[in-house]
Amino acid sequence: MTKLSVNIGAGLILKNPILTASGTFGYGDEFAELYDLSALGGIVTKAVTPEVRIGNPMPRIAETEYGMLNSIGLANLGLNDFLTKKVPTIKKFNTVVFVNVAGKELKDYIKVAEKLNGIDCIQGIEVNISCPNVKEGGVAFGTDPKVAAEVTREVRKVYKKHIMVKLSPNVTDITSIAKAVEAEGADSLSLINTLFGMAIDIKTFRPKIKSIVAGYSGPAIKPVALQAVYKCSKAVKIPLIGMGGIYSAEDAVEFMLAGATAVQIGTANFTNPLSSLNIAKDLERFLKGRKISDINSLIGGMIID
Repeated sequence: MTKLSVNIGAGLILKNPILTASGTFGYGDEFAELYDLSALGGIVTKAVTPEVRIGNPMPRIAETEYGMLNSIGLANLGLNDFLTKKVPTIKKFNTVVFVNVAGKELKDYIKVAEKLNGIDCIQGIEVNISCPNVKEGGVAFGTDPKVAAEVTREVRKVYKKHIMVKLSPNVTDITSIAKAVEAEGADSLSLINTLFGMAIDIKTFRPKIKSIVAGYSGPAIKPVALQAVYKCSKAVKIPLIGMGGIYSAEDAVEFMLAGATAVQIGTANFTNPLSSLNIAKDLERFLKGRKISDINSLIGGMIID
């Protein structure tokens, strides 16, 4: 038998290392109509904020040659509706569930985390510190080690289960952020969030995204994500969940060899809604084909001559 289960920190075991990325999988209910989510190691829901957010003005998604741009603006139904309308459905999922937590200021993160703490069907939260910190003049929470540490520390006080912190690549040194949040109680790190990008329509001379600058994701960012995972694996001891341009089981293997314990599938879910399922199945086939009995042997297994 091939062992596929992995420990992503604080004793939380995934049946396999395939998770879905926030913002690409809704709240899970849409995809549950297509296949049994128990085939996945877990899912990460789209962001939840204290209040309802309608998001940024259209257009806010644009396809590019090697990926996509998005500036959704954390559109979501808000904490109250999430608890009453989505949690009853989430209870039916036979897989690990993380809720992505976001906000405009620190108190927003604390409020959402505190409310989610007692919900048994949610095993952890993903703290999205890549959001604009409006109170601090638009600086992202995740670009300053001290601010990132403060968010993690304050959320840790009210949330007792697994805390995964999502890191931004739009920094000078991602390892300094990783070490800062590890020191304040993060159980795992997910990386990387989107890069900054933009595109212009040469027919109209207008930006393809209303906000002009947007988040860039897809196959083109995989090399950037891989090096971030590798660097952070040398800087911290907590498990890493790699993401960024994963479209195949082979891509997932690369991330694990670079030091990731698990991975998240994001933009690929837009290309093919069965992508996460297919990657999970193909990963098992890859291991059997290479006669690898335990997937954990891949973690940090890159050979350096």
